[in-house]
Amino acid sequence: METTRQSKIGRLLQKELGETFLSETKQMSGVLISVSAVRVSPDLSIAKVYLSIFPSGKAQELLDNINASAKNIRHEIAQRVRYQLRKMPDLVFYIDDSLDYLDKIDQLLKK
Repeated sequence: METTRQSKIGRLLQKELGETFLSETKQMSGVLISVSAVRVSPDLSIAKVYLSIFPSGKAQELLDNINASAKNIRHEIAQRVRYQLRKMPDLVFYIDDSLDYLDKIDQLLKK
């Protein structure tokens, strides 16, 4: 069960990461990255960030690039939230493929 503190930190990180990815993807045409969920561990040391990437064909390539620059992203977010958080959790990025899964189920039901 997630505590109130975990959910507040998760929402804060989701907002800041969303703004960061929005500004970065404006430079890349045809790519959209949104932060669908952030789950923070009970000891507040790890934040699992679930990304929804469009188009899904480039998802793995973009996720690899994001994971390669995870330390830089963490530092940038830490600078933005330095007055709200004492310690910035480590960021671990995952692909959120729930929309693709829902679309697949929807197509199967239509058959």
